Amino acid sequence: MNIEDLPTPALVIDLATVERNLQRMASYVAKHHLALRPHTKTHKSLRMARLQLQAGAIGLTVAKAGEAEVMAEAAEDLLVAYPALDPARSKRLAKLAKSRTLRVAVDSAFAVDALASAARAAGVILGLLVEMDVGFHRTGVHSPREALKLAEHIDQSESVRLDGLLCFPGQINDPPAKQQQTLQPIAELLSQTLQLWKKQGLEAKIVSGGSTPTALQSHLIAALTEIRPGTYLYNDLNSVKVGACSLDDCAARILCTVVSNAVSGKVVLDAGSKTLTSDRAVDDPLHGGFGHVVEYPEAKIVRLSEEHGEVDIRWCEHRPQLGQRVHVIPNHICPCVNLQDSAWLAMADGSLEALPIDARGRLS
Repeated sequence: MNIEDLPTPALVIDLATVERNLQRMASYVAKHHLALRPHTKTHKSLRMARLQLQAGAIGLTVAKAGEAEVMAEAAEDLLVAYPALDPARSKRLAKLAKSRTLRVAVDSAFAVDALASAARAAGVILGLLVEMDVGFHRTGVHSPREALKLAEHIDQSESVRLDGLLCFPGQINDPPAKQQQTLQPIAELLSQTLQLWKKQGLEAKIVSGGSTPTALQSHLIAALTEIRPGTYLYNDLNSVKVGACSLDDCAARILCTVVSNAVSGKVVLDAGSKTLTSDRAVDDPLHGGFGHVVEYPEAKIVRLSEEHGEVDIRWCEHRPQLGQRVHVIPNHICPCVNLQDSAWLAMADGSLEALPIDARGRLS
């Protein structure tokens, strides 16, 4: 397939940029003696997962049991960084643990008991990580004392094993140069928790953290043993806006066609919310638009409906033409990938290869 013949909208991923992003992260974790367990929610691709493992990742992170089942084809070591406490999900993970090293993050005794019951029925041992809320306020226990209580419950339960501590600093979108101040409270909280565990004879062999915006400053949290960034592989406009990368580091772009210019000062692309998603700009949620038009940087994608992307072009020096193709870097690449059956991998010689989204739609 040549790019000129590619139906739009199409997700096109530049392999050379992916490889550069892989190497950047691999060099960082090697320098700081950290392990890398990347989150596959961004790419949902076995081919990309294998590239991450070849670049030194010790295993993979997933969100759902369905993703774990797919990624088990690529990795022997999987971490489910998501509460798995319903019977169906617990049983699937316990079954998978028969052939893989499987760990699950938990923030409740209810989840521990559910996973322990499923593991016991399957005749396996599940590794568990206590999740701490370090400021994102989504999941995780809220204090060192609560973390200790849950760790003790795991330690006293059959068919599960206390493997460590997990956190997600998703609230931090400061520029890298300013993150030392915002990461310091997290470092102190984790240190206090681990000291409390140690006094009670408990050990956290794994302390797992990281997000793409904070990944390259993870060494500022001394307790961390591994990080779980996901978006870093492809990057997106929000990664650029928080200073985690440059536009040139954005490997994934949506190839679109200009399908209308009937409204003055505006053109319409054939990529709406079913392609770009409705995720907002991290720096300006109300007015930041829905992506970056590479060929027309002064343009702004101002409104999405299902199949229409409306672009304000009043500040553009040249007007996009009907039938013209443009590339859009989305605000948030992860949900965009999940909307595609397959993407296209752009090779160094200009050719394209189909890239299946193997774990697409694995939401349970």
